[in-house]
This record gives sequence, structure tokens and C-alpha cells, in this order.
Amino acid sequence: MSEHAPAAGVAGKPCILCVAITGSLPTKRDNPAVPISIAEQVDSTHEAYEAGASIVHCHVRNEDQTPSADPDKFARLKEGIAKHCPDMIVQFSTGGRSGAGRARGGMLPLRPDMASLSVGSNNFPTRVYENPPDLVDWLAAEMRTHEIVPEVEAFDLSHILQAIRLHGEGKLYGPLYVQFVMGVKNAMPADREVFDFYVKTLARRAPEALWCAAGIGAAQVVVNEWAIAAGGHTRAGLEDNVRLDRHTLAPSNAALIRRAAEICARYARPVATPAEARAILGLRPAA
Repeated sequence: MSEHAPAAGVAGKPCILCVAITGSLPTKRDNPAVPISIAEQVDSTHEAYEAGASIVHCHVRNEDQTPSADPDKFARLKEGIAKHCPDMIVQFSTGGRSGAGRARGGMLPLRPDMASLSVGSNNFPTRVYENPPDLVDWLAAEMRTHEIVPEVEAFDLSHILQAIRLHGEGKLYGPLYVQFVMGVKNAMPADREVFDFYVKTLARRAPEALWCAAGIGAAQVVVNEWAIAAGGHTRAGLEDNVRLDRHTLAPSNAALIRRAAEICARYARPVATPAEARAILGLRPAA
């Protein structure tokens, strides 16, 4: 992993670390550390919280490890995280692998601090990830109703431009927060020139916007460093990547967050506390 010259004004700027604890795809066959049950997810989240994560990106699973959109499961997960990590920012996934149509937002009345929002369709490894405009508008409206700040997951440049438009029209609650997702097969690869263009495009067209970046698989640590060096925020965790390197499985979500925190230290960026992250993102105080 090679260091890049940090962007101007980066040193001393707090970096928000998000932990993506389980997702919809990885199973214990891929890595025994992948947390599946609510209890396992709460324990894994607490370890990552202690390692420096201030946001937890949440999916829920069935007992057979398949993805679920069951609001009751989300409620129990949210309750467990609030008990053990009381000031941590809880972000629910509304992704399409765990449900279809409006079922993807059935947990939003639980009022997490944040929720993911995909604003356009794109290819995934074996299928099309469908996000039709009417569903996007409905999910965004639900987030406004329940005062949930969306994290826009941008798998393509068009998604960034769409997010800027939606925010300008008042359809997105809170500040504009965009996550660049790179490394998904058949979507945008982890390309440094494209990453730099994303950053410049967002800064030029929406100067008040905030951003983070996530890399999938081996791209995780690469994108972590790009984001930290460029002054953004970043995400790590077993949802996106089950390995520390080609030969070593990650022993926990906390190990991947600790690695991101070490990169922050190299670029003289303090890891944001949950309170600092809430202030940066304009979120309500922890309950």
C-alpha cells in the first residue's frame, strides 16, 4: 500500500469510520467471523466501536444466513447497539438484496440516525441492481418523514449527479452525504482517476456536500487510503471484504476498522468520535 500526498488542509481533520458488519452476502463459510445472529452482530459492532467506528451500517439475516428485511430483526439489532454502544450512529440498509419494492424501507419507522439510499440502477456481479425512480422517491420521502439522514450509495457517476439534483429539490433530509462505492464487479472499479474525478465533481457542483468512500474486496484498503488522504470519510468491514490480505482472513470487523484507523494516523487525521461524527453530519444527539 503506497502513501499519497494528502490534500491541503487534511491534517487534523477528523475522519468518520463506518463499519459494515455483515451485509447480505458473506457467510461463515467465507469467514467464520462474519456475524449472523443479532447477538453476534451486537458483539461485533461493540468491538468495532471500541476500535474507532462511529457509524454502524446494518443488515439483518435469517437463521440460515440469508438476508432479511424483517423490521422486528432491525428493531432488536438497534436496541442491542443502543445498549452496548449508546452514542454510536445507527445506519440501516435499504439495499435490494434483502427485499423488494417498499419492503426495502419497512424498517424506516424505527427512526435510525441514517439509512443507505441508492438513487439509480446499475449492474452487480450476477444481476441488475434495480432502483427505479418511483421507489427512490418513496424511500427518500420515508426518510424525510422519520428525520433520517440518507447516505447516498453511488456506484456510478450518474448517481452522484442524481443525488445532487434530489438534494437541491429538497427531497433528501439533512446534509448531502455521498458514498463512492468502488470495486463491485460489473460496476465502477477502484480507479484512482475516477475517484479523483468524483471528489472534484462533488466539490464543484455541491461544495457543502460531505462524502465517504468504500472499496469492495481487495479494494477496501486501497479506497480507505484514497479517502483518508483526500479528506473524506471511509468504510470498512466484513460486508465488503472478508480478508486482511490475499492469504489471511480478517479475524473481526474490529481488525478492519483498526487498519483504517492506522491509515488515519499516518495522515495525521484523528478518528472522529461518535459525538464529532454526529456534529459533522448534522445528526440529532444520541437518545
